[in-house]
This record gives sequence, structure tokens and C-alpha cells, in this order.
Amino acid sequence: MKIGIPRALLYYRFDTLWRTFFQELGFETVLSPVTDKTILDEGSRYSIDENCLSSKLFFGHIAVLEGKCDAVFVPRIANYGKEGIMCTRFEALYDTAVNTFRDKDLKFITCDVDLQEKKTEEAAFTSLGIELGCSREKSLGAYRAAKTADRNSQEKKIRYQEQQLEKEGIKILIVGHSYNLHDEYIGRPIIKNLYNLNAIPLLADAVDLDWARREYTAICKDVPWMVNRELVGAIHQYRDKIDGLILLTAFPCGPDSMLNEMIIRRVKGLPILNLLLDSQDGNAGIETRLESFVDIIRFRKEAHI
Repeated sequence: MKIGIPRALLYYRFDTLWRTFFQELGFETVLSPVTDKTILDEGSRYSIDENCLSSKLFFGHIAVLEGKCDAVFVPRIANYGKEGIMCTRFEALYDTAVNTFRDKDLKFITCDVDLQEKKTEEAAFTSLGIELGCSREKSLGAYRAAKTADRNSQEKKIRYQEQQLEKEGIKILIVGHSYNLHDEYIGRPIIKNLYNLNAIPLLADAVDLDWARREYTAICKDVPWMVNRELVGAIHQYRDKIDGLILLTAFPCGPDSMLNEMIIRRVKGLPILNLLLDSQDGNAGIETRLESFVDIIRFRKEAHI
């Protein structure tokens, strides 16, 4: 059985967990290709205008999996407890996908994570494995192996970032969701541009996430969403080690729009560039803004401001 995984949204947070889980159960995973303009256009065709850019990309990635797998994995993730609220879009994602592609040759599988309703991640993946024909013991073992691989992957990201911090140069923390930071079409070009400008990009998702969720209150105590708390916690961890912040948001993300306004008001003494990405943006405009931003930081450092 081939299980398709859209290379978008929470894939960039849980890629190791998901792929390892299915591989431990003996299933082949098929990833959609990296994002390009064709995938964006296809996703826009299946989306309403109010959908954020990241969601449009997600539907584009589902569309290109048609005919390439036996089922597409789209988990339904509501929360990780009272202190782990996710964007409501992730709770509705499976049902939205099933309805959107109801006339296509696509089958979907899911699992429900909702700790407030006592549906733990472990129970969700164990149940999914059983639904796919595996024993409870094998499914539970696959999940635990996947969690170990996931932790190791995150620790590797943190170690790499610590090495980047030791380098000489202008260090800029890019604050954004993993699915925006690492997407080849919307986030990676920004990282590459910073390297080309001889700056050192640091990523807000390469932190100890548990620590970030505890310590975010040093900047603001009123952040309801778990991932946004992690981003604020990352700013707190790195604010004395960086020269500037880039706030990377996909239009029209509601949680990010409120979070970014709070960051701009409360994080003083650092240059901040607010980049709002939509389907109409071209790279040229972004490159110009990045170049100006790096020049401002360089001037401040040379003037000891």
C-alpha cells in the first residue's frame, strides 16, 4: 500500500514522525513534489479566496497526488491539551479535503488528535495502524519508534542552529511556521537570499519546543495558539544573539497577523521586517526588501547603534 503525504502544512513539523510511522508498519510513503507555481495555481483552483496561501498550497499538493498513491494521509489535529491549541484549520483539514476532492480518484485516511477529548497522539496513531490492518502491538511500536526519530530530528536541527550562531556575521531570525519557512516556493528563497547577502539566517522552529512553550511569557502572556507560543519563545531565546527579525506570514493568516503586531510592539531594539506573502508576490520585490533590511542592519552595526 502506498500512502501519499502532501508536502505542505504540518508535514514540515511532523515529517519524520509520519514517514517513520508508516515505514515501521511496512507501508511505502509517497511525497508530493516540492512546491512550484503549477501546484500553487492548482491549489488556488480548489480553494476559496479567504484561504491562506499555505492552505492553497496544501490543496495543490493533494491534487498532484491523484493516481500516485492508494490513500492520502490528512490527520485531524485539534489540540494537544488546554495549553496546546492549534489553528482551527487543522481540525477541519481532513473533512475539507474529503469534501473538496469528493469527485476525484482520491481516498483519504486520518487520525484524530484531541487531548481535550482524551484522544492522545499515541492512541490516534495506534488506532490508525489497526485500521490499516496491523496489530495493536505493532502499531504502538511503530508510533514509539517514530516519536524517537522525531525527537532525534529536532535535536539535530537545534545542534545545526547552534553551530550557525557561532559564526561571524549578521544573524537574522526568521519567525514563521515551519510550512512557510521550509517550503521551496515561498520560504526557502528568502533563506537563500539572506545567504547571498552574506547574512546568517536562523529559524524559529529550530529550538527546544517544550522550553519555548514555557518561556514565551517573557514577551507576552496572551498567546492562545501553541505554535505561535513556540515562535515567541524562540524570539525570547535568541533576541540577545541576533541582529534582526524577519516575520514571515502567509496572507491572510489571522493568528499570525495578531502575533506579528504584538511582536513589533513588544520587541524593542531590534530591526524587524514584516514579510506578508501572497500568491501575487514575485521574488524581485522580496529580494529588494531583504537587501535594504540587511543594509540597515549592517549600518547599525558599523555605527554601533
